[in-house]
Amino acid sequence: MFRRLTGRAPALALAMTALVALAAAPAAAATPGAATTAATTSTPTQQGKGWMPDRIELPDGFLPEGIATGLGPWAWFGSRADGDIYRANLLTGRGEVVAEGPGTPSVGLKIDRRGRLFVAGGPTGTARVVDARTGDLLADFPLAASPGTEPSFVNDVVLTRHAAWFTDSQQAVLYRLPLGRHGALPDAAETIELGGAWEQVEGFNANGITTTPDGRALLVVNSTTGLLHRVDPATGDTTVVDLGSDGGDAALTAGDGMLLLGRTLFVVRNQLNLVAVVRLDRPGARGAVVAELTDPDLDVPTTLAWFAGGLYLPNARFTSPQEPTTEFWVTRLDLQR
Repeated sequence: MFRRLTGRAPALALAMTALVALAAAPAAAATPGAATTAATTSTPTQQGKGWMPDRIELPDGFLPEGIATGLGPWAWFGSRADGDIYRANLLTGRGEVVAEGPGTPSVGLKIDRRGRLFVAGGPTGTARVVDARTGDLLADFPLAASPGTEPSFVNDVVLTRHAAWFTDSQQAVLYRLPLGRHGALPDAAETIELGGAWEQVEGFNANGITTTPDGRALLVVNSTTGLLHRVDPATGDTTVVDLGSDGGDAALTAGDGMLLLGRTLFVVRNQLNLVAVVRLDRPGARGAVVAELTDPDLDVPTTLAWFAGGLYLPNARFTSPQEPTTEFWVTRLDLQR
């Protein structure tokens, strides 16, 4: 069971009520594709929502980073070790590798309604699109200006109606893959420079990305400064989201993956083993940290996704040996308890 560090009960209660309503919406059905390699399965030992496991075991040495949900009870995970994509059934905990990686990392990932996974390529400065059912590679995009010669870490991705947006933790830019009619993939990516209030500092910068509640702008967290930025998608100009005197402008240091549900923003603070719960206004210009969530099972989580009343966080375990025998898992925080 997760432990809530801070209460601020009225605001959090409103947020949780909205999330429960979202959980009641039916998920789209998905038909699993054939696995491309042998899989490790798990037997749940902890129980969450009824018979749903609180913990999903991943293959030893997998080095997880990203997670995507959205088609039925399935979740997809990317490996920093070799880029493999692992799919797990969140109802049973069982899973398998469905796409062999290119030998380079798979970091942030999101899935669209067409069953396509958009995968950030980390230090390669690239992104790729993979069929979530078959594991087939659909497209591969160079994003950074000079992949392999200039520092680049394509870290996270968010899907909007007309584009896939990627962050680069080493460059003050966003990358945009414009989507055509019926989601047609482009020939090349566009680069949008971050300006306005954006400050590029030493270390990891732009990390998690999502949209504002009204859908008119983007939200990007800077891991090092702890600032949450509202980004104009047309110009790249940013303003710092006012989180109020309680949280302070820099309340999100070690900010990593983010998830927006309604007007509630969840921000993973990886090294702190926390999830900050932020209540935003519709434009995403102001907000407040209304709670922080944690659990003893967390071990440097990197991002999170939503399914059936719970948050799912892959644990990267950056402070543990990153070896083929190292155990990795996904922690479920049940928000309806």
